[in-house]
Amino acid sequence: MLYLTRRERFSAAHKLWREDWSEEKNFQTFGKCSNPNWHGHNYELFVTVKGNPDSETGFVTDLSAIGQIMKQEVIIHLDHKNLNLDTPFMKGKMTTTEVLVIEIWKALDNKIKSIGARLHCVKVQETENNAVEYYGN
Repeated sequence: MLYLTRRERFSAAHKLWREDWSEEKNFQTFGKCSNPNWHGHNYELFVTVKGNPDSETGFVTDLSAIGQIMKQEVIIHLDHKNLNLDTPFMKGKMTTTEVLVIEIWKALDNKIKSIGARLHCVKVQETENNAVEYYGN
C-alpha cells in the first residue's frame, strides 16, 4: 500500500463564537479567536490518498487530478473567504480547525473515490504550531 499526499494552500478569516454565550464567556473559552472583528490564517491543506500502483502507469492515482478535486470541491469555497459566512459546508458549524478538517473530508471523499483512489487522511495546518489530522469515521 502506498500513500500519496497533495498540498494546497488557502487564506481565510473566521471567528470562534457561540451566539448563545455572552461576550465574556466566548472570550474566556476562545480567547483572541473570538475577536468580534474576525481574524485570519494562511492554511495548508494536505490530502493523503492510498492505494496500489497501476501495473501500466505506476501511479496510485494522478496527483494533478487530486489537486483539481481539492481546488474544485474545497479551495474555491475557502480561499479568501470568511469561513463563518461564505463557506457553504461550514454554515451553522463552529469554525474550529477540528470541524473544518471533518467537513473537508466529507467534501472530498466521494470525488476521490470516483478517480479510483481512497482517502486516507486530511490534514489542515492552521498555524506554524497547530495542525489537525482526520482519518475518517
